[in-house]
Amino acid sequence: MRPLPDIRNVDVSGQRVIIRADLNVPMAGGRVTDRTRIARFAPTVRALTDRGASVVILTHLGRPEGEKNPVYSTQPLAGVLSEELGQEVRFVPDCVGQLAEWNTGHLAEGEVVLLENLRFYPGEIANDRNFALRLSVHGDLYVNDAFSCAHRAHASTQAIAGLMPAYAGPSLMAEVEALKGALESPERPVAALVGGSKVSTKIDVLTNLTSKVDTLIIGGGMANTFLAALGHPMGSSLYEPDAAKVARDIMARAAARGCEIILPSDVVVAAAFAAHADNCVVPADAIPNDRMALDVGPETTARIIAAISRARTLLWNGPLGAFELEPFGAATFAVARAAAERSMAGRLVSIAGGGDTVAALNGAGVTEGFSYVSTAGGAFLEWIEGKALPGIEILTRNSTSTRVA
Repeated sequence: MRPLPDIRNVDVSGQRVIIRADLNVPMAGGRVTDRTRIARFAPTVRALTDRGASVVILTHLGRPEGEKNPVYSTQPLAGVLSEELGQEVRFVPDCVGQLAEWNTGHLAEGEVVLLENLRFYPGEIANDRNFALRLSVHGDLYVNDAFSCAHRAHASTQAIAGLMPAYAGPSLMAEVEALKGALESPERPVAALVGGSKVSTKIDVLTNLTSKVDTLIIGGGMANTFLAALGHPMGSSLYEPDAAKVARDIMARAAARGCEIILPSDVVVAAAFAAHADNCVVPADAIPNDRMALDVGPETTARIIAAISRARTLLWNGPLGAFELEPFGAATFAVARAAAERSMAGRLVSIAGGGDTVAALNGAGVTEGFSYVSTAGGAFLEWIEGKALPGIEILTRNSTSTRVA
């Protein structure tokens, strides 16, 4: 991939900068319940205003299906962002049209405005060029700082970047650099831990990783499908009988490419999918008919930690078990703590991403110990699959003229 044009290398003094952010944060009763994404985004805005730019923020919130719905208004975000920045962020109750254009056209240096939800208009998701043109009039430069939306070919992520000088923001740059480092030029050995419930949702991820990593650790419900493909009885465990051939193909591909696959050798089983359900540890090839596997066992946990101790780079997507139910997060939390400890000691570059993964690392209390943690879901997975992301590809194609500070 060609280098991304970096907004940090551009003279933005006196310029109106349009930033595509992802401020799609959890809400309840019209209030923000988790401001993590807003707090992470604030430094991008502050860096631009400190350099003399005025800033116009574009974002979506929820899925209003192309209709104006006050439930999905971005207005509550303006107050939280104002608190994070320590300056007023003015809310504009539309993202296109006369009112929006007047507000963005009369910005003073250092001022910041947040426009209304992009998805109030069907042209956003349709990647409509005319809608992108209406957005482009709000600024002189465009910045995409929303890696988590970069896999979407939408008007505010792709079409607009073809209409004006377009750059990558610091958060997007950091995400791309972390993933490139893990998959394109990693320090070896490289281990990848992939969990989750279904093989069918991560076929491309697993297939691509067999040619990229030295060790592939498979956990969660998808490990059950691999065990079933080897002929092991699964009792009442969640698995996909129809994906058995896919699992065998992935194992064969890994063997041909010299990629070691680590599957559970022991599992924690219970009679019910419930917190504190009666449980015990059994060999992975001896799951009782009336029990389900809800976590990997201590022997497997030790094998995984040993594999990570040999690795120099770790890519993590998905938990090892039903971590949200006590005590079936034991393996996930133990491995997470081991990876964080090595990372903080400078012996491992650890990159994790995906909603469940972030929740699991938070549950283990080790998020800050990882080298890089991505909040992106779909974009993170598509990058691991080896797919081109439209919002990033358009930036590389349009990295022509920059004004260096």
